[in-house]
Amino acid sequence: MSTRCWSFFLLLLAALLAGSAALLAAGDAPDCFLPVPAVLVTALAGLLTLLCGWRLRRRDGGTERRVCVLVLGDVGRSPRMQYHALSLSRHLYHVTVVGFLDSKPHQDVLNQQRIRILPITEVRGVQAGPKLLRYVTKVLVQSLQLLRVLLSMELQALVLMQNPPGLPGIAVAWLVCVLRGSRLIVDWHNYGYTIMALSHGPAHPVVRLARWYEHFFGPLASDNLCVTNAMKEDLQENWNIRATTLYDRPASIFRETPLRLQHELFRRLGHSYPEFCFRGFDGSDPDPDLDLDLERTAFSVRDPADDSVTLRSERPALLLSSTSWTEDEDFSILLKALEDYEGFIRAGASLPSLVCVITGKGPQKEHYRRIIDSLHLEHVQICTPWLEAEDYPVLLGSADLGVCLHKSSSGLDLPMKVVDMFGCCLPVCAVHFRWSDPKLRPHRHTNATQQKTSRMTSVQTDNEFHVPFCSSVLSLVLNLCVFLCVCFSVCVSPLQFAGAGEARGERADLQRL
Repeated sequence: MSTRCWSFFLLLLAALLAGSAALLAAGDAPDCFLPVPAVLVTALAGLLTLLCGWRLRRRDGGTERRVCVLVLGDVGRSPRMQYHALSLSRHLYHVTVVGFLDSKPHQDVLNQQRIRILPITEVRGVQAGPKLLRYVTKVLVQSLQLLRVLLSMELQALVLMQNPPGLPGIAVAWLVCVLRGSRLIVDWHNYGYTIMALSHGPAHPVVRLARWYEHFFGPLASDNLCVTNAMKEDLQENWNIRATTLYDRPASIFRETPLRLQHELFRRLGHSYPEFCFRGFDGSDPDPDLDLDLERTAFSVRDPADDSVTLRSERPALLLSSTSWTEDEDFSILLKALEDYEGFIRAGASLPSLVCVITGKGPQKEHYRRIIDSLHLEHVQICTPWLEAEDYPVLLGSADLGVCLHKSSSGLDLPMKVVDMFGCCLPVCAVHFRWSDPKLRPHRHTNATQQKTSRMTSVQTDNEFHVPFCSSVLSLVLNLCVFLCVCFSVCVSPLQFAGAGEARGERADLQRL
């Protein structure tokens, strides 16, 4: 048995002896206990605790350069924590990433020699009985799992964990850090209880318990990070937590994608998703008069003669949104906007056809998949792929417009997908909620042609990003129309869309653009 396993065993034995001593001192010990004086049992328990603590805290020459990054979720779908791991490894720290491996992490993480991934499985509690019982047993089993994993690994100088999810991670990580003399850093992405309230309601007992839990254990961390100044202020005022704002920045992989890489990705995706195929968009066979030697996709064409790649003049527009398919993103807004967009084209508006790609995995995906399958759209096609970590930034850098429907459950966090879209110079339509950070300001659209290029239709000046916020289906569809007109150099006035909307009984508020 290894030294760390012996430490874990001694810790459990010390706890058992301490309990026995308490029973003996109270005079309530059962007959099965030997008549040993309580003071001796207590002394033995104390000795074992000291021995266990010495073993758990025993440092070596590499302890100060070891960090544990704890993710109680899918590591592959936690980009910020992957970036933390990469950044620490580049500063010569040895990083152990603990989390679920439901999807593949980024290749840079897998290739980094100083990063080791320690996978854990998502445990399940009792599968029968009330939901509350199942949830409680799941938390208890996961607590024991985390305790075993964190006590069994080499001593870490730091434990960096994200919240949410923080139940039971914060409590277990704090206990381990106390036992081992490590520092705990919590990276606040949002509040877990506010996410739970979306499905259960704020008055639900589990939500109230989760709120108490975060308020009690959150301040016990040695240091705290957060994603926005708004969250920093809230943590200070309402939680008595002093946090440092660490803004998300797009990784170097998020940039405008060269045409050749776009074409290669479209070709690969076309094997699984006909929306990317040349003949897949309208379902018809290619024109027999076309040059069949050219290699075509729905968006691009490659000439084998000189190996040049160009965008097709009649290509559809590519709209991209990524999601975890959870309650804090209402995709009915986008689907209704796409139906309205289809209506504009059928009414004679000079707009490009549209391919809408919604990437991600999550609990509500099948629900929205059924709604998408029930739509009857001729000029708009929707596909919902799951992309590998290496393909997502390439597709993002190939898109014409990004959409973010994230509704912050706390009103304080910032969706990282928007930051990644900025890195790709992609215009973004986002649902409005309270952002107090000066780096993100809503852009009230007046003239979308004041841009560096016809593809970059979001404005970036003085390190401030301007995002058109959409508070309704109508404002979203109007933003879609105006932005795509600019991207495709279509000279159509926004008033044409406003008139079309009013003719269908909708009120157009152009001041919101």
